[in-house]
Amino acid sequence: MNSCCKQKTPSKKYPPSLNCPANGKPYHNVKRKTVLHHLFQPWAFTLPKQGYYFCTDPACDVVYFGQNNFRIAIKDVKTTVWQKTKDTSAFICYCFGVTQSLALSDKNIKRFVIKQTKKALCSCVTSNPSGRCCLKDFPTI
Repeated sequence: MNSCCKQKTPSKKYPPSLNCPANGKPYHNVKRKTVLHHLFQPWAFTLPKQGYYFCTDPACDVVYFGQNNFRIAIKDVKTTVWQKTKDTSAFICYCFGVTQSLALSDKNIKRFVIKQTKKALCSCVTSNPSGRCCLKDFPTI
């Protein structure tokens, strides 16, 4: 896989995971760039330089949070976060517009996404709200 889908070494400045201030569970870090690309109105937020984290708990209203308890809620993001919804029409692959229902109906889609990521034609850091590659999120058929 290309560099966008490989796990990068977390910044020495920020912990690789942090507990969500809303539910107390640990979640992985995301780049500030990722957060900016998913905000509904990024110009309305001041994102201080700090570590940011992505909460995947569907019962939690928080999508992103920072080290200083800064929170970004579902209502603040323009992207439907598939981990936060039961809607099978939500994207699991944001780079190529693949929904969970599409991935379940055609196993060739995952092969296509794998080929594109190997060619560095994905944009996971900015397209996927998790900031990570979607391949592990594909359902097994």
